Amino acid sequence: MAQKVKTDWILFSAVVCLVAFGLLMLYSASSIMAQVRYGSSYHFALRQAGWAVGALGAMMYLKAKDYRSFNAPMYAFASVAVVLALLILVYFLDPRAHRWLRLGSLNLQPSEFAKPALVLFLAYFVTRRASAINERHTLMCAALAVGLMTGLVIIADLGTAVVLAITSAAVFFVAGLDWRRIMLAGAVLMLLVTAAIVSKPYRVVRLFGHFDPDYRLLDMRLVKTLDPQGKIKDWLARASATRDPDYHIRQSLIAVGSGGVLGLGPMQGKQKLFYLPEAHTDFIYAVVAEELGLWGALVVIGAFVIILWRGLRLYSRAPDDFGKYIALGVTITVVAQALMNMSVVIGIAPTKGIPLPMISYGGSSLLSTLILLGMLQSVGEHSG
Repeated sequence: MAQKVKTDWILFSAVVCLVAFGLLMLYSASSIMAQVRYGSSYHFALRQAGWAVGALGAMMYLKAKDYRSFNAPMYAFASVAVVLALLILVYFLDPRAHRWLRLGSLNLQPSEFAKPALVLFLAYFVTRRASAINERHTLMCAALAVGLMTGLVIIADLGTAVVLAITSAAVFFVAGLDWRRIMLAGAVLMLLVTAAIVSKPYRVVRLFGHFDPDYRLLDMRLVKTLDPQGKIKDWLARASATRDPDYHIRQSLIAVGSGGVLGLGPMQGKQKLFYLPEAHTDFIYAVVAEELGLWGALVVIGAFVIILWRGLRLYSRAPDDFGKYIALGVTITVVAQALMNMSVVIGIAPTKGIPLPMISYGGSSLLSTLILLGMLQSVGEHSG
């Protein structure tokens, strides 16, 4: 007897509405730039719409497919292996940014697909090793897979690497990983993040620009002892003068503040007129706040709260551990990325390039996110 499908219409509606809303806001945020650069105000919106059709198709396919069919080493390890190979390949094919795999007119960002690959691997691995989660063999295998994935992603995409680390930490914590090992993993992650920041001077400038714009930390006695000539402070001052690390946040906050409670109205935003960099990508939430006001911004937050609610609900109701960890991994990944993006836009966190799921421009991000949400909905539909 065929199993009756149980669609979570609340979750499904929230996802579809976010995608549709994202296309509308993308057109508003990018139309002027698209007109100037490409001669058509619909350039970015049409490209994103094409990606949306394919991404929604992928979501519907995964939504209808029984998630338990992915509970096999072929899927868990092959997905990680493919993504690792693409990350290594793109490092050499894109020597400047180490981000893009260009296939004709299509640009793929392999780091985006690390998210569904890692969620699938974590669900399979933790399910298989649940009773021995704190054994050395388990931890070494997990550290190898997660460490390789995060380490390769962090080279060019610090924001996504942090999302991967948060997801891994959440899954292993729920699985019962010992606190001492969690703290050790956190220390290793901090070393990786520090190395990644130091390796890219603009990241250092952004960090100081956010937390210590007056460089008071560098005036401490210990720092002066290690750097008596003040070379570090001089270097940061020169870099800040050429980069203006606060520019993005300053323009973003102007946009958010200008919107007030009700907003300036759709298509009426001013900061997108070449004042706010990346208005259609990483800072599109600022355009939402400017044009739709506080209420529009809260609606977006509310949509992600719905995803969090329904995802955790599926986690608690899934009949098997594999389904539980799929639901948990997907929910943490999508919501953590959304929170990170919005935190940057309103100045809570330092500037870093990370898109707002389903709203920012980017085909790879949209496809990756809807693959994840298709997996999440499959847990609900096939839980028996």
